Amino acid sequence: MSRLGIKHLIGGFARHMDGLLLALLLALLLLSTAVVFSASGQSTGRLVGHLSNIAVALTALVVIANIPPHILSKLGPPLYAVALVLLVGVALFGEIRNGSRRWLPLGFTSIQPSELMKIALPLMLAWYFQLHEATLKLRHFGIASLIIAVPFLLILRQPDLGTSMLIGASGFYVLFFAGLSWKIIAGLGVAGGLSLPLAWNLMHDYQRQRVMMLIDPSSDPLGAGYHIIQSTIAIGSGGAFGKGWLNGTQNQLDFIPERTTDFIFAVHGEEFGLLGAILLLLLYLAIAARGLKIAEHAPTLFARLMAGTISMNFFTYIFVNMGMVSGILPVVGVPLPLMSYGGTALLTLMIGFGMLMSMAKHRKLLKS
Repeated sequence: MSRLGIKHLIGGFARHMDGLLLALLLALLLLSTAVVFSASGQSTGRLVGHLSNIAVALTALVVIANIPPHILSKLGPPLYAVALVLLVGVALFGEIRNGSRRWLPLGFTSIQPSELMKIALPLMLAWYFQLHEATLKLRHFGIASLIIAVPFLLILRQPDLGTSMLIGASGFYVLFFAGLSWKIIAGLGVAGGLSLPLAWNLMHDYQRQRVMMLIDPSSDPLGAGYHIIQSTIAIGSGGAFGKGWLNGTQNQLDFIPERTTDFIFAVHGEEFGLLGAILLLLLYLAIAARGLKIAEHAPTLFARLMAGTISMNFFTYIFVNMGMVSGILPVVGVPLPLMSYGGTALLTLMIGFGMLMSMAKHRKLLKS
């Protein structure tokens, strides 16, 4: 290919990238690389793995950003159907790891279908609401609720309370942006509150234990309460300005559990302190705000629903992880978005941001 052709190809891809959103994402990924390197004990292998995951995820972002939204909308039903079949496959043939059946073996590898459902569910719901945009009635919200309930229950059964709640929240955001009545939302909130005693009885023993550890982690400091105790010690010891990169004692002495994944915020808090935590939160809020701004200017219902839901999902993951690590929410095993080490979660998030960029730059959306 000639130099002019390569330049034209790169220019074509670049036209479908939101510059501000991309800059914010790259800044966060750069920070995550530094923190993962520290949290891994300065492991070169883990650093290379993290950079490889970032390269794959950024490639997916660029590819998805160049797919027009009207094509993305048509992917909703088949992707949802595939994810649903895979979830049923997990229930029937899934691998049991640490007491949970969440992985589906495919011979050459294993996959976690709940990650695919994080993308498939909002796509399916946004497609469904756009299909009925002209005649949207209460019954459509009822059918949409069933579309949410099926994967929610399948994932809850694995058991995976954290992911099922995130899936449920994702579905709720689509309903909210589609115009669900505030009276119904209030009614659902009251019903949810009244059902808490029943939910408590239906929870597994380890799930109830996690809630109890939130109240008093010192009752089992070397067992179930260990994660919360060590993470809060690390965050608190960071003080206002932190101990410095690579100098976190709780981190380097291996006191923080799962410090490259679910509890990476404790490493960040210890090394960069309160100021670093605030700057990280501001970076997260800027990304979520940019996504909501894209939703505000979206040309169609589908684009508005997807952009709003992707942005709110991102904020929810942040809130849950930071709350979990700082001891104000139960430990549910949710990684910190774009910071934690891990390929699947990073790829899922960047696919979502690729969709955001598609909706920001493709102004013309054909009706499905």
